[in-house]
Formats: sequence, structure tokens, C-alpha cells
Amino acid sequence: MPVSERRVCRVLGQHRSTQRKVPRGADDEAALTEDIIALARQYGRYGYRRVTALLREAGWHVNRKRVERIWQREVLKVPQKQPKRGRLWLNDGSCIRLRPEYPGHVWSYDFVEGRTHDGRKFRILSIIDEASRECLALPVARRLRSEDVLAVLAELFVTRGPPAHIRSDNGPEFIANAVQQWLSQIGVKTLYITPGSPWENGYCESFNGSMRDELLNGEIFYTLAEAQILIEAWRRHYNTVRPHSSLGYRPPAPETATPPWLPSGSASLHLRPAMAAEAILH
Repeated sequence: MPVSERRVCRVLGQHRSTQRKVPRGADDEAALTEDIIALARQYGRYGYRRVTALLREAGWHVNRKRVERIWQREVLKVPQKQPKRGRLWLNDGSCIRLRPEYPGHVWSYDFVEGRTHDGRKFRILSIIDEASRECLALPVARRLRSEDVLAVLAELFVTRGPPAHIRSDNGPEFIANAVQQWLSQIGVKTLYITPGSPWENGYCESFNGSMRDELLNGEIFYTLAEAQILIEAWRRHYNTVRPHSSLGYRPPAPETATPPWLPSGSASLHLRPAMAAEAILH
């Protein structure tokens, strides 16, 4: 139509500068995309929210929606996990299990099983603080008996002090008379979940699922010593670097970093050096 741009903008109520402005992307779009892809490659089980937290920790001033847009544009996705399970509830709507109120209030522990490349089994004893979500210990051995559990707990009690309660399932290593008597003498109350109800130990089950999902399912352990080193490295990474969704995407214990010992993998060159692994563990 033979109408000037000025008249069309006046009729539509549109400012002429918006009509003439040529849209262009941000100057750092390519660098940010490269970092997002690098983090998604390094931490394959992290979604865009956790990646956003890592980017901010690395020095990026980035909006979560911008990361989500790039995430969708690059077709990055996390495979769907298994469906969530409900918890047991009382008739009045309150949850059966004791909820942690402060760090050191409730600890929980459980066993996780893995295998080395030759098919031989090994066991991992995961001990976490339910309030802070910090992983306190991850001892690895071919066999872990009740006396081994006592030895690990004794070392933690010396360095951190005993908790008020400790939660576990009804495994023979946890209900052994020696374990119960020793904990009773120290003043630690035991919380045993209902048999066949692992969701009552939800904090530890969630931690074990993350460890299996992010580490055990993606690593080949040729020796027990290699498994011990990599699992301990992942524990330090979990405590000091890994963003935790229930903690506002902050790591459980960032103050314990000395410096972070990250799992294997390489980060983008745009990330600050502290975000890159100091040792290649593969």
C-alpha cells in the first residue's frame, strides 16, 4: 500500500524505533551456549536448572529462562527417571518418619552394591546428614560387616560428634546387637524403617539413586582401588560443587572444598579454572 512508515506506525501505535531496529542476539550467546553444552556433556544427568546454578557459580550473570531457551534450542534433555513413590502417612495427615530439624539431628545410612569389571561385587556404605544433605562417608569394600559399620561410625562421631538419631533399614549389619548396644551407650537413638518400605528412608534412597545415576551407571571400575578413588572423588564433588535442588541449588557443604575434586570430564574454556577438574580420572 502506498502509505508511509510514519503513518502506519502512528495508526498502529507502534514506535518507529522498534520498526527499524534490527534484532540481534547477545554478544555472549555463542560462549554461553558452548558452556551449557560442555556442562550438559560433563554432567549428563543434570537438568537446565542445575546447570544454571553451575553457570552462576562460574561467574555467568544468566537468567534461568535464557538457559532453558538455549537448552531447548540445542535439544538437550535428561532421560526420564523412574516414577516417584509415595510415603506412608498417618490418618491425621502427618508423616510417620521423623523429619530432621538441624544438622546433626538425624543421620541415615544404607548399603549400595556395585561391581568391578571382572564381575565381582563390592559394597558402599552411604552415610548422610538428612538436614544438610551432606554425604559424611562413602567407604567401599568387598565386604562390610557390622564391625565395619561401627568403625566408620566411631570415626565420624569423633570428628563430628554423634547425631541425635540415626535411620536405617532392617539389614543385619544395622540391627546387630553390637551396633544397637554401642549406639545406645553413646545416646544415639535408632530409627528403623518398616520392612519393605524403602521410601521411609527417603533422603538416603534419593542420595543412593543420584550416586548410581550419575556415577555407578556411567563408570567401569577395573579394580577395587579405582572404585574407592572415583567414589570418594564423587562424594567430594557432591558436597562441594553439585547444586542440590532442595537447598536452592547450592551444594550441601561448599565450605569443605579444598579445592573441589570433580569427577572426570572437561569443562568449557569459558568457565573459571575452579570449575574444571584438576585431575583426569579416566
